[in-house]
Formats: sequence, C-alpha cells, structure tokens
Amino acid sequence: MLAVLNNAADQPLDLRRRSAMLAGAALELGQLAAPGEGDTLALATLETGAALKKFEAICEAQGGMRTPPTASAREVVTAERAGSVWRFDNRRLAKVAKLAGAPAAAAAGIELHVHLEDRVEVGQPLYTIHAESRGELSYAHEFSGNNGDIIEVRDSP
Repeated sequence: MLAVLNNAADQPLDLRRRSAMLAGAALELGQLAAPGEGDTLALATLETGAALKKFEAICEAQGGMRTPPTASAREVVTAERAGSVWRFDNRRLAKVAKLAGAPAAAAAGIELHVHLEDRVEVGQPLYTIHAESRGELSYAHEFSGNNGDIIEVRDSP
C-alpha cells in the first residue's frame, strides 16, 4: 500500500488500479466527483501526493507510523504447479488470516508474494502465514492445505 501512496516505480499496478476504482466509487457516492470521474480524481490525488499526506495525518492522529511487529511463527505456502496466477479466493485468504490470529494478534496475517497474472514455477512462494503461536499457525496451515487452491494457478497458454 505504501508503494502505491508513494508512487513508487515498483508499485503493484493491480493494487493501484483497484485502489483508484474503490476510492473513485466512494468519491462519486459522496458527490465529491461527477459520475464516471471518480477514478480520475482518485488517481490525481495519488499522483500529487495528497493521498499520502492524508494517510500520514491519519497515522499521526492514531499515534504515528509504526513498524508492524514480527510474528514468531511463519510458514510459506508454495505453488504446486507452474502457470499464471489466475485468481485469489479472498474469503478463504481472510479465513487463513483469522485462524492465524488476525486481527486480534498484531503480528498475525497473510503476506502475499504474487500478483494476479504473475507467472510462477512449482515451489515458488505464493504467500506466507504469520502467527504468534505454533498452534494458530497449525490451524491456519491445516485450513490452507485442506481448502484447494486459495490462490489458483492455471497453465499458461
């Protein structure tokens, strides 16, 4: 997220597009942008740095920017086949994060290593599960392993 707010050269473009779309819809809903022009206003707000300044102000109001804690238990989930990342099952990813202890445990959650349409090889990391205890990590890993392709990889054409 910070890469998008900072207009970094290596920012995930899919996240930038999705963020602009969601922010644009909110701007239109709040009548701060004309219908169909919300995305353009959202992108301009990113490009001028106004979005970053607002984010920094929100963080400051909540005690300032902090480095997130590090989980004591981590496990990488890897690709079982080569191909392209076709889709993410966000509901099941959220369930994995919850089983790992999120949002109650500050260090728990999911760290994604791939983006939509990325090419992956067998054994390449897709995501890492972070938990504050081995038990929570075990629950999350078991759910992940028993619920199919949470990140679906399909053969490339």
